[in-house]
Amino acid sequence: MSSSPLQIRAHSPQNDTRAECDIFVGEWVADLAGPSYTNESCHVIEAHQNCVRNGRPDTGYLYWRWSPKDCDLPRFNPRKFLNLMRNKSWAFVGDSIQRNHVQSLVCTLSQVEEAVEIYHDEEYRSKKWSFPSHNFTLSVIWDPFLTKAVIFEDINGVSSSDVQLHLDKLDEEWTSQYKNLDYVVIAGGKWFLKTAIYYENDTVIGCHNCLVKNLTDLGFEYAYRKVIDRVFDFITGSDHKAFVFFRTTTPDHFENGEWFSGGQCNRTVPFKGGEVDMKDVDVAMRKIELEEFGKVVGSGKGQSLKLLDTTRLSLLRPDGHPGPYRQFHPFADGNKKVQTDCLHWCLPGPIDSWNDLLMQLLVQM
Repeated sequence: MSSSPLQIRAHSPQNDTRAECDIFVGEWVADLAGPSYTNESCHVIEAHQNCVRNGRPDTGYLYWRWSPKDCDLPRFNPRKFLNLMRNKSWAFVGDSIQRNHVQSLVCTLSQVEEAVEIYHDEEYRSKKWSFPSHNFTLSVIWDPFLTKAVIFEDINGVSSSDVQLHLDKLDEEWTSQYKNLDYVVIAGGKWFLKTAIYYENDTVIGCHNCLVKNLTDLGFEYAYRKVIDRVFDFITGSDHKAFVFFRTTTPDHFENGEWFSGGQCNRTVPFKGGEVDMKDVDVAMRKIELEEFGKVVGSGKGQSLKLLDTTRLSLLRPDGHPGPYRQFHPFADGNKKVQTDCLHWCLPGPIDSWNDLLMQLLVQM
């Protein structure tokens, strides 16, 4: 592997006061050990994230690890995690980034015990696995808006009509399962940027990005804040006290266009801090997330709520996406037009480090 453009900082001893360390501030450092699993050893990787199988020619993106600035972040220990999760249930709630993350976790855990898929919905968007010898279940609940939504979109992301979004009614797809969960990772995200009609009390109150419809364009920020606020109200007001990790927004790395207009992500090494700025939409989302989370913590109601702040460390990894290698050998037929993916993550890939963060938050609870 080529030498790292980042310098490895000296680490504090592991028994230092970790409460003073922000594990979300740091840098990506060279890691010759590489990932704990491969695309061949894990059988749950979706084709779109299987970059090695799909022919991605470079492998440097596999040899980096997140390193906090002022302390050491232990590697995720799958055996320890499964022992902690004995007789427990865990769910990831949100969009396809959550599904991307849960696959990373299942791949890592399967090095200790092979996961058994026990449920999937018709479109394979929601899934559930069991680790029988630990009586542990792990699931992903696909619910991209977290609130009641009528979506007119096919599996390829092509919309035939605007989303109908009820801002005052959380989706029962996840709220009905909440009482049976011990741990939850929940996140909103990029779906709120889609054109949508907004409802409250079953009445249209406005929209986002629908200037031709004679409706007030309230903007996605209005809807996102409403929904996140309602999610936190539900969690803190529930009689069932699950441990909840709220994950912040994930930046994409499309350059010279978007996913539908020729955008690409061809970089092969991480950014250093200060080399890249977040896009305005990500800044806006992150602001809402931190403000609403801060309100809950400030009110004293967030004792079982933790922030999983993956935004800044993800921003530094433009090299970790499938890009054109979301398809099997995309250039085998010549220079045909290839759709690129600069939002989701290769597996193995940078998203595996999110498990290190989760484990650290877990042991600090």
